[in-house]
Amino acid sequence: MHVAVNGVRLFTRRVGSGPLVVVLHGGPGAHHDYLLPQYDRFAVGRELFYYDQRGGGRSPVDRDTPVGWRDHVADLDALRAHLELDRVTLLGYSWGGLLALLYYVEHPRRVARLALVAPASPTAAFRHQFERVFSTRNAAPEIAAERALLRASGLRDRDPDTYRRRAFELSVAGYFRDWRDARHLTPFRVTARTQHAVWDSLGADFDLRPRLRAVAGPHPPTRILHGTEDPIPIAGSRMYAELLDADLVELETGHCPHVEATAEFIAALDPFLPAA
Repeated sequence: MHVAVNGVRLFTRRVGSGPLVVVLHGGPGAHHDYLLPQYDRFAVGRELFYYDQRGGGRSPVDRDTPVGWRDHVADLDALRAHLELDRVTLLGYSWGGLLALLYYVEHPRRVARLALVAPASPTAAFRHQFERVFSTRNAAPEIAAERALLRASGLRDRDPDTYRRRAFELSVAGYFRDWRDARHLTPFRVTARTQHAVWDSLGADFDLRPRLRAVAGPHPPTRILHGTEDPIPIAGSRMYAELLDADLVELETGHCPHVEATAEFIAALDPFLPAA
């Protein structure tokens, strides 16, 4: 169903029953589907509330609608009010992890618990490092060779759906510790305007650390998962852990622990999330 907030209509999905956890997908400009089916395994003894953020997935907006980080934070707070929650538990992946932290520094007393999975980095410098590493990985000889084989296969005309699926896998291969695991990720699309608008709104010298230091403690219980082979630098999550007095679980994965090490991913977060 769709929920109207702040002049936009956001696609939402609820699964399970019990204490509610709001799930924040990555991107920016993506949608919640690529977290499935693995994230749904948390819907035992609790309810998961997913939504496609403004400007992505099934929550499209026109080009005149702002989609900067403050708009995403405002939408999340409006959804909290819609759900009639005084305080909210947030489970954020990638950009969604950074969104959870931006929400926290804006509304620290409205956050009950934070679970951050491979969160986007706290500084623009780390983001630039990610972009360099990801580009280098995606240009690796073995991935380039697979792209050449796909182009020469004739699959684009013979079986367009299979061709698109394979092309998607090769486009995201650099996120993974073993690039071949990309075949297990549910395909998704990113709305480029939304993605660029969010990063632009954060600014060229973005650094969240001073604002996190300025939040009066104690911080809410926080657990962070990050892969040791993630192109997003794990050093950023180590900084988050220190600033938030958080638990940090380091897994031997790339950027998609829910795909690359599903059992370990579930085991690390399931006891931490509220449950009936």
